[in-house]
Order: sequence, then structure tokens, then C-alpha cells
Amino acid sequence: MTSGMPFVVDDGGRGLAGFKGKAGDCVARSIAIASGLPYADVYRSLADGAGNERRSRGKSARNGIRVSRKWFKDYMHALGFTWIPTMHIGGSCTTHLRAGELPGGRLVVSCSKHYTAVVDGVIHDTDDPSRNGSRCVYGYWVFGAAA
Repeated sequence: MTSGMPFVVDDGGRGLAGFKGKAGDCVARSIAIASGLPYADVYRSLADGAGNERRSRGKSARNGIRVSRKWFKDYMHALGFTWIPTMHIGGSCTTHLRAGELPGGRLVVSCSKHYTAVVDGVIHDTDDPSRNGSRCVYGYWVFGAAA
């Protein structure tokens, strides 16, 4: 089995912002880490976007958001991120969360039911999501890349 990537525990500033307890806020954490923006600002923007959806469950980003929505993609583009797909419908997994398979830079990586930040080849998250390098990457948002 190929090993995963280097990993450091990083809550993206969640604790410093006064948020407590466990949460399913991986999207907010990964964006805060990769962009360098304060967690509270990212969380608020995501909560506002989620709250404006039809059939919304309220203004919160605590338990995840729908990353397939147009407002989310527009938000990421406005922050300076560019989406790079690594998997297509009907295709097999070609990119994994392991050393050497992702480019350098500041990335927000989409895996199955999880978003994580990868900064210059190092995973920044509250737990190691790599599954020893077997976790499939669906695509990633790269910060500061020209479209």
C-alpha cells in the first residue's frame, strides 16, 4: 500500500474564532486554510449562501453545505480559486490523496463526502483523511491559479 501524504492537525482557525465542539464544517475549514481568510468570515459567507437556498435548513455551515450549487462555485471563483476536475462521470479514479499526485500550491480538495486543505503537499485537517493514500480525489480548487 502506498502511504498517504504528510499531515498536520489544523482547524483552520475555528477554535480561535470561538466555535466549540465537533462539527461537519470541512468546507469552511478547508477554504479558510487554503485562502488564508479568517474562519469566521468564510463560515459566515457559506452560512449566508446556504441560508438563501430554496428549502434551506437555515443559515448554517456547521453540518456541511451543498458544494454543487452555483452560489458556492461563484463564491470560490470570487475568492480566486479555479476548479480542476480529476474524475468524470463513468470514469475511474485517477488521482488519490497521496504524495506526488496533486500539484503544489494551496488546494481545497474534494473527496468522497469530505473537503480537505492541501498546502504544498501537506494535508491540513482535523483528522487524516488520506486512508493511507487510497482516498480518491474527485477534483480540487486551486488558489490563485489563472483560469
